[in-house]
Amino acid sequence: MISFARGVPAPECLAVEELADCARAALERDGRTILSYGPGGGYGPLREELAAKHGVDPSRVLVTSGSLQGFVFLAEQLVKPGTRVLVEAPTYDRPLKILARLGAEVVTVPMDDEGLIPDELPDGEFAFLYTIPTFQNPSGRTLSEDRRRRLAELAADRGLLVLEDDPYGLVRYEGESLPSLFELSDGESVAYCSSFSKTVAPGVRVGWFVLPAELAKQLEALATSTYISPPYLSQATVLEFLRRGDFGPNLERVNGLLRERRDAMLDALAKEMPEDATWTRPDGGYFVWLDLPAGTSSAELLAQAEDAGVTFVKGGDFFPGGRGGEESARLAFSFVSPAEISDGIGRLGGLVRAAAPAAL
Repeated sequence: MISFARGVPAPECLAVEELADCARAALERDGRTILSYGPGGGYGPLREELAAKHGVDPSRVLVTSGSLQGFVFLAEQLVKPGTRVLVEAPTYDRPLKILARLGAEVVTVPMDDEGLIPDELPDGEFAFLYTIPTFQNPSGRTLSEDRRRRLAELAADRGLLVLEDDPYGLVRYEGESLPSLFELSDGESVAYCSSFSKTVAPGVRVGWFVLPAELAKQLEALATSTYISPPYLSQATVLEFLRRGDFGPNLERVNGLLRERRDAMLDALAKEMPEDATWTRPDGGYFVWLDLPAGTSSAELLAQAEDAGVTFVKGGDFFPGGRGGEESARLAFSFVSPAEISDGIGRLGGLVRAAAPAAL
């Protein structure tokens, strides 16, 4: 099976030997601390490192086991049954499942090729807006700088908390970096989160949140009540990786490997898809969003594709209740090799072309 379904790094992206050395060095330097219990907010030296990066007090940084765990903490703190939450349409499917479990009323904000449309924010009270402004999952789109400034302005004016999820921002293959919403904000209306899953390794399970002071206290208390103590060994290993100067060269290497895969997917789509199919062309990240020819069901295509040895995620999974994306698909290029991408898109293109006449 050629899988375009999961957004995970290819095995050759993982710096196994370097991380092994970092783990040993962290144990030798501070083993009695990182092998014991400690504060729920995370390993103190890593919190300080991240706080300096974002220009905040370390008490505002919460280190979590991946950023999705932090999303659970934030949602559990702010959402009750019937609470209204804003999301992009489409958006990452895991937060949708978490919000559904908590009984939230999820309200969508439309997107176009420049990302979320700030002036389409609905009126009313909302617990927060969840957005992935850079190389978005699932669409690969990036919010333009003008829209970032407009969204930060609207959030401050309305007193709306924005959760900026930024796991892919450094996974850039071309173009210039844009200021984060957090950097453009007043420091209170935007909470920022990211992780080292895409830039170091997903298995280290190290994410972080930069939060307004009071919310940071609340989420740290919730973290402490959940797991007593964080996994300090992995957090200290990541810190050692940063302090050794391994992060930058490793990121350059990873981005080169993934750029090759992005290019292979775009080339294959241009070669294999019919003219009335369209897709995004991301400057970074892991994903391409494919809009199929009108009348082509991505759910039906998925069943046919799996029979042909290819899988992807159907577009409806990225909309609340599956209401949207019926003719779209998310294609992840990060794990499979360029040769597999060419083969898989070839198989998929043949199925799309075969389905198109029946859809007319």
